[in-house]
Amino acid sequence: MARLLSEFIGTAFLLSAIVGSGIMAETLSPDNVGVALLAHAIAIGAMLYVLITMLGPISGAHFNPAVTFAFWLRGEHETASLLPYVAVQVAGAIVGVVVTRIMYDLAPVDFAEKARTGPGQWLGELVATFGLMLVILLTIRARVEAVPTSVALYITSAIWFTSSTSFANPAVSVARALSDTFTAINPLHVPMFVVMQLVGAALAIACVRLLASDEDGADEERLSDGTDDRERAS
Repeated sequence: MARLLSEFIGTAFLLSAIVGSGIMAETLSPDNVGVALLAHAIAIGAMLYVLITMLGPISGAHFNPAVTFAFWLRGEHETASLLPYVAVQVAGAIVGVVVTRIMYDLAPVDFAEKARTGPGQWLGELVATFGLMLVILLTIRARVEAVPTSVALYITSAIWFTSSTSFANPAVSVARALSDTFTAINPLHVPMFVVMQLVGAALAIACVRLLASDEDGADEERLSDGTDDRERAS
């Protein structure tokens, strides 16, 4: 229950940061989309750093069905908690959006009309999620304590360099369809985003296996050499 509550709270705050910063940025900079997007990206990156640092030791700080799916595919997340994790992530995302809209005196739900579709947008989501999973999986291997910083910086950057502004998260995609504001996505365009996010995650797993295979082989060789040295010494 602690792990599920952690995922629920973390995803809710993440969506509050996404939607709330979008509303605030658009309100304060209605005539300058660049400034609004910059403020939006900084707010999300800052929130991600805090949430991962705070909740990572409890639940792993996935806040993202694609991340949970990836760890499950790698055999690092138990099957029994796969669906519960995804369920609380989606529920937390929706609650985060609803609460944030109420904070701004808006109706709890307003289905979005903003179009986000087409090959360019779909490729943007694949790239965004592929990169996010590389950052997570490879940074865990290299220096696990750097994961919060690495993920926060990557998402801040990906919001700017990807055509889709980097949703990279099925729960985020679903929830953002419920608020017709700066961060909106038409509900009809969500399924393809989710498909590309899952494909991106799967491709990242395959890539990490290739990147890590040489390193694992080198580690085994070094271990073998060390064992031989000890045997010769004895």
